[in-house]
This record gives sequence, structure tokens and C-alpha cells, in this order.
Amino acid sequence: MKAIDPDLLLRAYSIGVFPMADSRAADDVYWVEPKKRGILPLNRFRLSRSLAKTIRSNRFTVSVDHAFADVVAQCAASTEDRPDTWINPAIERAYADLHRRGHAHSIETWQGGRLVGGLYGVKLGGAFFGESMFSRESNASKVALAWLVARLRAGRFRLLDCQFITDHLRSMGAIEVSRDDYVALLDSALGFAGAGSVSEAAWPRADFFALDVVPPPDAADPERRTVSGPISGCTIVQLLGQTS
Repeated sequence: MKAIDPDLLLRAYSIGVFPMADSRAADDVYWVEPKKRGILPLNRFRLSRSLAKTIRSNRFTVSVDHAFADVVAQCAASTEDRPDTWINPAIERAYADLHRRGHAHSIETWQGGRLVGGLYGVKLGGAFFGESMFSRESNASKVALAWLVARLRAGRFRLLDCQFITDHLRSMGAIEVSRDDYVALLDSALGFAGAGSVSEAAWPRADFFALDVVPPPDAADPERRTVSGPISGCTIVQLLGQTS
């Protein structure tokens, strides 16, 4: 099974293309550029009352990048509702490489010390490309998505790419846009210096970890930051209630 070059993978994302496999056992991957693209506008995320209540209750413990490989493995696992998957071993290894390079991240939801839900995706400039999510308990993946949106808002991201629309995503505010509109949004999020440029120096200063740090209230230097305490569900709900 041929390995996917991680640099090629990042270049593909920069022009709106991503890989898939026909099945878990497939040897090859193919490159996809949908005519209609699913995105979730960060200022249009729909936080239902029931989901807000679940988040405030802290019924799930949420972490970031604590179990990236496990999240991908769970997304690739067969279930009763989905006996096969598009994530083959070559794709799994490629995203593990991107994670080691700091370009791929996971959000995990835990209950009683057990991983019960989560998602993973790729960060590039001011864009986050959601790849897949899973849930083994009711609302576990919804909670992960809510925390992701709050994190992207705090980090000044401009685009959350969902690839394809599902009823689950649509209920939370995802919409479909044309390929041309998507490319325009993507170029804006990446801050291209010129056609075909993928120079990271030109990208907006989106910070995936901005939610984890806060300025000390009495700091002489307002730019100095320190690691905050555990983020509560109430904080996440408050962030999601703010409009951009």
C-alpha cells in the first residue's frame, strides 16, 4: 500500500482537495473535490438547549490531542450502522504524520475514563478541515463539535470545512456552498500571497490553542499569556453564545 506524502496532502488541502479510499481494505486512495462543499459558518453554529445543558453539566470530560490515534481508529472502525469506512491504513498513517507535525488535531470526549466520542481534522492557516467524528454515547460527538467550534472562534479561525453535509451537521448549522464559493472562502482563510502560494508566513495568525491560555489580569504586558485552568462547560456555552 503506497504511502501518502504529507507535503502533498497539505498542498491538496490548500486547493480544496482531500483523499478518500473505497473501503477500509482498499490499497489505493483517490482525491476528491466536491461540486458542493459542506461548511459550518463559525458564527452560525446552532447550540440547542439540550446540548447546552449537556455541556454545562460536564457529563463528558473533553480533551485535545490526548488520544489522536485512538480517535482516528474509532472513526475507521466498523459499526452496526456503518460496516465499512473510507479511512484505510494509508490515510490513517498520513494523518498520524500530520499530527506529529502539528497540522492535525483531535477533540476527545470521555465518560468514566472511557473514550466515547471525538473528531479529528487538519489545521492549515485560518482553516480547519474536519475529517471524521464518532460517538459511542448519545451527544458525545456533538459535544466534541461544540468544543471545536468554541476553540476555532477563540483562535480567530475563518473556515470550518465539513466536506459533505449530513443531517447531523445540518442540524448544527452546516450549509452547502458551490465549489467556486468554497475556493474563495478557502483562499481568504489561508491568506494566499499569490496564486498557488502555500507559504505559511502569509497565513493569518489563527491559534488552535488560544482557548487554553489567558492573559494574567494584572500583567504589565498584556501579550504575556499563561496556561489557564480546566475549561468548564459553562465557558464553552458562553463562547458559543457570542456572535461574531
